[in-house]
Parts: sequence; structure tokens; C-alpha cells
Amino acid sequence: MGRLLRGVSALGYGARVVALNLAVLFAAGAAQAEQITIAALGDSLTQGYGLPQEDGFVPQMQAWLRAQGADVQVINAGVSGDTTAGGLSRVGWTLTPDVDAMIVALGGNDLLRGINPAASRANLDGILSAAGDAGVAVLLVGMQAPGNYGPDYKAAFDAMYPDLAATHGTLYFESFLKGLTDLPDRGAAMRDYMQGDGIHPSAAGVALIVQAMGPKVLALIDRAQ
Repeated sequence: MGRLLRGVSALGYGARVVALNLAVLFAAGAAQAEQITIAALGDSLTQGYGLPQEDGFVPQMQAWLRAQGADVQVINAGVSGDTTAGGLSRVGWTLTPDVDAMIVALGGNDLLRGINPAASRANLDGILSAAGDAGVAVLLVGMQAPGNYGPDYKAAFDAMYPDLAATHGTLYFESFLKGLTDLPDRGAAMRDYMQGDGIHPSAAGVALIVQAMGPKVLALIDRAQ
């Protein structure tokens, strides 16, 4: 920009006016082009179940990122009750041309339904492949299965997230609820930061989730740029 303006000074008055106008338009267009659009593909945790719209994961994450100086728009592509199969079925129309990056946070409803981890893995693999084909950077958010399905199920489910992240070269964050599960008093965390159903975080809980995940989303923005 500075080099362009120095060149403008050597022109005649009329030419300078035209060139300066073009320089301003160029700078404005470049600044606008630098904004990163992130689609958050997920389920009720992403969608913001049980919360006022402004308190959900997507608005809070966007506000946090902007407070760090990121020029970013985060799109809510969360659907309550969605499984990895549901995410795969709609990833094509989620990846619009203006999407630069994607957070993928799916699998909780697969767990609730006891879906075979091999099927969940295949669905996630399809989502990550679609993002790769579109040239979209991805942050894959994992989770851990409870032990009630048995050790084999848990081992297969837990491993699919880091395995797929490594295979596709995506960024990886180990758990959507890490900001809460890392708190020293699990009982207090459930009482103070979860809604009454014990499944979905409160607005204060979402704030902790965003603080924990936020640095990894900043890395996602860097990769998208």
C-alpha cells in the first residue's frame, strides 16, 4: 500500500485523484477479503441448546476470537440431535464458497445411540474428505466414550478422532467439554456450569469451553489464512 501511494504522488492531479480512489478501494477490498468465515458443524452443543441465542457456543466463540483481534465470522451449523451421519449428509451445503474453515464437533449422539464406532469413523472420514476437497481447514473436536459400552467400544471410539486428525492433517482438540472436565471439582463443575439436564452447558459453562478451545481456533484461523 505504501509503495502504491508513493507512486501516486508522481502523477498529475486528475490521475492522482483516480489512483487514490482506486488505492482506497483496493485497501478496503483487501481488508474485507482477510475476514475468515468458520462453519461450526455439530450437534446441540454447537447449536446452543437451552440457551438464549447470544449465549450459545457460536456467538461466544465469535466474540472471544474478535476480542483477540481476529477478523472472523462464525456460522452456526449445529443441529440438535445430529449424529455423524447427519453431519455427513449436510456437509456439502455447509461448505459454501465463502467458508474458509470448519470446526467439526460430532459424535455425542452416536454415543447415546450406541452406534458402531466403525460407522461413526466412516462418517467423520467422509466429512473431513469433503473439507479437504473444498480446500477448507478443519479443527476436529474429539470426545471420549463412557465405559458402559465395554472396553473395546471405548477404545475404538476414543481413538477415531486423533487417528482421523492425523490421517487428514487437521487440527485436533481432544474434547468439546475440556474447559469443564479439567476443573478440579467435577461435582462443582456439573452443578455450576451445566444445565439441569446434566448434558448441556450453561452460558457460564460455554464461556469456559470457549476459553479452553479458543487458542486452537486461533490456530485454525492462521491455517485458513
